[in-house]
Amino acid sequence: MAIAEEILERTQLDSHFVQLYEADDSALARNVGKYLADGLALGGDLVLCATADHRRAFSREIERRGWHVERLERDGRLTWLDASETLARLMANGHPDAERFDRVIGETVKKALANAGDGGLRAYGDMVGLLWQDRQFPAAIRLEQLWNRLRRTVPFSLFCAYPVDIFGGQFDVAILDALLCAHTHLLPTDSDGHLDRAVSRAIAETIGADEARTLSVGNRERVWANIPKPEAAILWLRNNAPDRADEILALARKYYYAT
Repeated sequence: MAIAEEILERTQLDSHFVQLYEADDSALARNVGKYLADGLALGGDLVLCATADHRRAFSREIERRGWHVERLERDGRLTWLDASETLARLMANGHPDAERFDRVIGETVKKALANAGDGGLRAYGDMVGLLWQDRQFPAAIRLEQLWNRLRRTVPFSLFCAYPVDIFGGQFDVAILDALLCAHTHLLPTDSDGHLDRAVSRAIAETIGADEARTLSVGNRERVWANIPKPEAAILWLRNNAPDRADEILALARKYYYAT
């Protein structure tokens, strides 16, 4: 079983997952599909605030796993919200407004949770990703904080996604610190260990194998999400070897995408 699937198998009511994706978001669709289908199998309900593309991709995954999307919608077990339209309803002066969030998202979640019974509720959100894509980083973190505040009031698990290139400049401790603090798990970028091998090889060929064996981001002041080894290694590079990071990660990208 892939690492991401193992993590998702252990989903709890306090789980708050985040996955980073690029143009090819097939891994995101697979992981979200498992997360949602597992919740349905437990008797739970779903609330998804997704883009149109992701709605189509997730619907295909749910159906591939044996569920009928239209029937779920008709039975009230699956609630869709359009991410762009919903985000517009939440914003005030360039930031998500707490009162609007409670009225739009909070009431939707509470209604779905009341219908879910003992099966619980699993939610997914693309709104933070839309904000991040527009480089509205503080607004995205504020929205995460509102989600987490709601989760402290009513129990449900949450899965978020961000369009972030892990080899690019945005995948940096200075930029991602608050994002990592807002979640319980950063899901792996890939499922077969290929990223780990690519990053380790690039590091070994540039700064040496001994240095590669000691990689650790080192975050003692704040509580981050659980981070997979290769993603932690990239963060270590950005934080501890900034003058070499671009060179090493360009090589890692080459190895990762090599056919």
